[in-house]
Amino acid sequence: MGTVLGVCSLASWVPCLCSGASCLLCRCCPNTENSFVTRLIYAFLVLLGTATCFIMRTGTLNAQLKKIPGFCEGGFKINSTEMMTDKSCDVLVDYKAVYRINFALAIFFFVFFLLMLNVKTSKDPRAAVHNGFWFFKIAAIIGIMVGSFYIPGGHFTTAWFVIGIIGAILFILIQLVLLVDFAHSWNESWVNRMEEGNSRCWYAALLSSTSIFYIISIVEIALLYAYYTKPDGCTENKFFISINLILCVVISVLSILPKIQELQPRSGLLQSSIITFYTMYLTWSAINNGSDHHCNPGLLNIITQMYTPRNNTTPVPTKIPLTNKDHSLDSESYVGLIVFVFCLLYSSFRNSSNSQVSKLTLSGSDSVILNDTAVNGAGDEEDGHPRRVLDNEKDGVKYSYAAFHFMLCLASLYIMLTLTNWYSPDAEFQSVTSKWPVVWVKMASSWVCLAVYVWTLVAPLLCPNRDFS
Repeated sequence: MGTVLGVCSLASWVPCLCSGASCLLCRCCPNTENSFVTRLIYAFLVLLGTATCFIMRTGTLNAQLKKIPGFCEGGFKINSTEMMTDKSCDVLVDYKAVYRINFALAIFFFVFFLLMLNVKTSKDPRAAVHNGFWFFKIAAIIGIMVGSFYIPGGHFTTAWFVIGIIGAILFILIQLVLLVDFAHSWNESWVNRMEEGNSRCWYAALLSSTSIFYIISIVEIALLYAYYTKPDGCTENKFFISINLILCVVISVLSILPKIQELQPRSGLLQSSIITFYTMYLTWSAINNGSDHHCNPGLLNIITQMYTPRNNTTPVPTKIPLTNKDHSLDSESYVGLIVFVFCLLYSSFRNSSNSQVSKLTLSGSDSVILNDTAVNGAGDEEDGHPRRVLDNEKDGVKYSYAAFHFMLCLASLYIMLTLTNWYSPDAEFQSVTSKWPVVWVKMASSWVCLAVYVWTLVAPLLCPNRDFS
């Protein structure tokens, strides 16, 4: 009887999963808007895929993965500065699993990117596919994922590695835009509340937040100079840290110049402090991928040195050995995952029509992002019950469906490279610790981040005939 009731209960959920997002909310959840719930569910699917990849990287499922026909065919050769050996599938099978899981996610979102091009309102039949039919979409992801594990390696992995590199770089650029947008939105929100009332409290909050970010940035810079530079070497690290320190000082001064303040009264040090903090994080992330152990002690080794008593005569290793055959996740990858989750959730929660970056990069006629329209949910029912998710896109979409899916496609590629330390499991490497292309990618990203922020400051000055309000 229990089995029959269970099957009947599952059968009752199938029609729900084939409809909109209303059924996916529990009764205790407040009524919300369709545009928000849909983005949140898609973000959850990406996070679920990321969690699955993380489990794969722990190696707990390697024994089961090796049973897949053809999955372990061929070997992988890695030339290390510490050892030279042939790595079999026993070592890098988790790399291949991560590649195939994110292949499924990227293909799914890329197909939806093509399908959702030029969707203007929720009345478009394609909008129903975007906002509903969750059972079929989840089944499609699982189906592609299972099928991808039977794709032979070799040329597939090599080609997908190149595609992943391109997609990851593009997603890093999206992260930078989201961060600049977050900084402006945060400052604008708190300044508005300060002007509406209780100005002393909100001013103290602004001052405290700005001070905290600058203090953390100064500590970052001090630690970078102390542990990632040496008096007789580490020239590249000295250059990277110094040039970004100078640029951060420049943007901080630029944000409070009278001419900038005149055109953008809400420009201030809070935004520049956030950008400074993130720029120094990117600097650490870049030099942490350097090849020279003498100039790259590693985060765990730094923490060990900081908490090792001075009178302890036990020598501290140049770099703490990594577990799982020198290819486990490093500290930079974990921090990158945290930044990734933040950007993914922010892109789902934020109101695109109020995006500061959108104001500075899109004109009213060019933007696909429409102003918010009030939606009255009174009397709007679904199956005899009040609709829990209000359709607020009948007059126009709140965000570009196609752009959102394209961003998730790039996010899948970014997480694939992050969880595999930017390595290809079917390639020969000159060194397992030499990733200078990644170093330059991340350093260039820090400079692009600064450039985007500077543009948001000087755009009204350089384009006086354009309305940025």
